[in-house]
Amino acid sequence: MLSVSRLDSHSLALDLPLQPSHPVVLIPAAVAVLILALTRRSSRGAFAIAATGGLLGLLAAAALLAQQARGGAVADPRTIGELKVGPALGIPLRLQVDRLMVLVAVAVALVSLVVQVFARWYLYSDPRYRQFAATVGLFTAAMQLVVLSGDVLLVLVGWELMGWCSYLLIGHESERGKARRASYKAFLVTRIADAPFAIGLAVLALGARSTSIPQIVQHWPSAAAGHGTALTAALLCIICAVAGKSAQVPFQDWLPDAMEGPTPASALIHAATMVAAGTVVLAKLVALLELSGTARIVLTIVASVSMVGAAVLAFCQHDLKRLLAWSTVSQVGLMLLGLAVLPVREPADLGISHLLSHAMFKALLFLMIGWLSVLVGGTIVERQSGALSRHPALRRLVGVGLLALAGVPPLVGFVSKDLVVDEAARRGVDGDTCARIAFVALICVVALTAAYTMRMWLILIHRTGRQRVVVQEAVDDSYDVRDVGIVEMLAGSPQVDVHGRPLNRDEPPVPVPDDEDGPSAEPHPGTGARIGLQLLAILSVVGGLLVLSPMLEVDWKHANLWLIGASLVLMAAVALLVRLMSVGTVYGDAAARLPLPLRSSASRGFDADQAYVGLVARPVVALARGVARLDDGLDRRVQALPGVFASIAATGSRLHTRRPTSGLVAVALGVVLVGLMGVIWW
Repeated sequence: MLSVSRLDSHSLALDLPLQPSHPVVLIPAAVAVLILALTRRSSRGAFAIAATGGLLGLLAAAALLAQQARGGAVADPRTIGELKVGPALGIPLRLQVDRLMVLVAVAVALVSLVVQVFARWYLYSDPRYRQFAATVGLFTAAMQLVVLSGDVLLVLVGWELMGWCSYLLIGHESERGKARRASYKAFLVTRIADAPFAIGLAVLALGARSTSIPQIVQHWPSAAAGHGTALTAALLCIICAVAGKSAQVPFQDWLPDAMEGPTPASALIHAATMVAAGTVVLAKLVALLELSGTARIVLTIVASVSMVGAAVLAFCQHDLKRLLAWSTVSQVGLMLLGLAVLPVREPADLGISHLLSHAMFKALLFLMIGWLSVLVGGTIVERQSGALSRHPALRRLVGVGLLALAGVPPLVGFVSKDLVVDEAARRGVDGDTCARIAFVALICVVALTAAYTMRMWLILIHRTGRQRVVVQEAVDDSYDVRDVGIVEMLAGSPQVDVHGRPLNRDEPPVPVPDDEDGPSAEPHPGTGARIGLQLLAILSVVGGLLVLSPMLEVDWKHANLWLIGASLVLMAAVALLVRLMSVGTVYGDAAARLPLPLRSSASRGFDADQAYVGLVARPVVALARGVARLDDGLDRRVQALPGVFASIAATGSRLHTRRPTSGLVAVALGVVLVGLMGVIWW
């Protein structure tokens, strides 16, 4: 029997047992199970399952988007049914479908599909490709569960599953010590930050007597007056977990180290899954965030410090892959500020719009830097310098990604970032403290983002020494030719081959190999991967048009043109300064002008590891050693007790005469006599 539920005054939706939201979550999970169950050693079979499952997952998400656009999506689809734990707490375990989460689900499915297809080429000779593809599928399912969950218990399940999958993806190359260390570090840091997450969700659920997110959001505004401290504490716990998952201060250091994982894993983690999960969770609870001024200002400060500090570190990185990692930390801070500066009772469109933008251009950049690393043999500046000059076919895709990251109009990064800046400026003028803090940080980040994107571009297009010598020789030859008459040149010049080299008639011409920089010598991803990269580039260019659709509710018609113009002038000035700094450097690296100790320290994240060691590790180790010494002392004393008792017994045995005293005999006889008298008289 079908039940009909009304979504709005204009549309009806059939609450069928299977909705498009279900396969969005189930298909990636099935990919992981099928790969491990059906493909024992076949990487080709694993890729077929991964690619097919990724495509089906994207189609399911697109069907859900089409259903939502028509107004026919079920808002709270059933899953396995309500979990019965008693009348004090309801656990409905339902999903939650709304316009923002549907858009995020499509972005996650698209990035996951492109990563799966690209990984087949990137990890072609990897014997553990099957495990990698299966983990990517499970990771995608966990993120989709967080995105579409309408129950905090389901959110917690997806949240923790992502942590385990990230551990496996970062440590995929487990034979390398650095990869193992990075995976341990990511797992431990995020687990420490996740500890308050369960506490915060439990407080919210117990207060509302339900784990349903809509019921939690509906309950707490009316209860906040009497339980404001509990709400603030719960939100601070959730913000702590979000900071850990999204690598915000003080948990920022694990994400750049996670670059030890394969580049496709980095693209997935950074673009649309793990680091974006915190923004998704806070977007679901944004109505509660508005009720606590303390939680809002804490989120604003954490995001602002993370955003500016990470942008500074990105400019100083010696490894371009780590530059993109620190850029992710900065851009996630911008997403969180998009939630912190929202007007009261407004949905989370600003933060989610930048999440969608970031997913497109950051996935593109990570995959392109992985492609270049295969061509040039690494991601450090010395290897990447001049990479696009040697492989000009990749210049367009990389250029689109960097322009979108920098926020150059009309690309998608400009649209989403300007909306946040404009809202922060508007609310800052109205006297909102959080918005003023956010606006100052955003202006700094506009300049810093232009700086590190320009620096990366100049490194990639820098001409190598060999290329400059070839150009100089061509110029010198042109002057020599100009000074020679045409008659003398034709009469006295030796015969040459098609390459302009002197031809000796007595010796056969030496065959000239193909140009090593030519397309025939370049390893290319497959057609599917290239199509996926081009699709990401197209969306990075035209994705900003999404704000014109009814799927996003943002005020783009009243943009401050003076503010936009000022930010563009600032970006142009910073880009020019970086260009001047790069002139005369060996690798076209503007950061080479900075002091070497500063660059070295920045490459290590300003030694945040040492702060962890001093503030966390050493006190914990000292406490553990103290507890161990106390336990050892107690254990020795307990083990000594039998000897003490044996000594006491031996002393008593020596003092005893082994013959009963007359008094003892009299007492015993008296007891027996009293007993007999009692029995007789009873």
